[in-house]
Amino acid sequence: MATEIERKFLVKPEAWQQFQQRSDPTLLSSTRYRQGYISSSVSKTVRIRVAGDRGFITIKGPTVGYSRSEFEYSIPLADAEAMLDQLCDPPLIEKTRHRVAWDNLVWEVDEFAGENQGLMVAEVELSDTNQAITLPDWAGAEVSDDPRYFNASLAKHPYSRW
Repeated sequence: MATEIERKFLVKPEAWQQFQQRSDPTLLSSTRYRQGYISSSVSKTVRIRVAGDRGFITIKGPTVGYSRSEFEYSIPLADAEAMLDQLCDPPLIEKTRHRVAWDNLVWEVDEFAGENQGLMVAEVELSDTNQAITLPDWAGAEVSDDPRYFNASLAKHPYSRW
């Protein structure tokens, strides 16, 4: 069984903008994402995602602390797009994910669009729930324990409606 151990932080917009303006080799990539949920509850989620030109289906179990079971599989892009359009409840999550190398870890900074415009969240996956991390300058308040910032929650209760 695959386990995801993840911590989330709000992003300080001005510090992030300054970071992006530097020609920094730690910014690894930026990819446009569109995702939706077929099922979303406290005990499980089933997510469909298009990341760039690739499709995925992901099944996640309940979150316990910073971890949960996670199973992700590639699916044909056309199937992912059809499922997003036909099976997932609106609004869909739209975002650009920036991957950043920082202190021997890869951080994912999500810059949301659409119904969640204005929200920026950074996530870092860890190998151990007690793993120490050094926060980048652009990382703000930790929101790992706040379910409002889970993507499945943002699909039901978008940031623009808070």
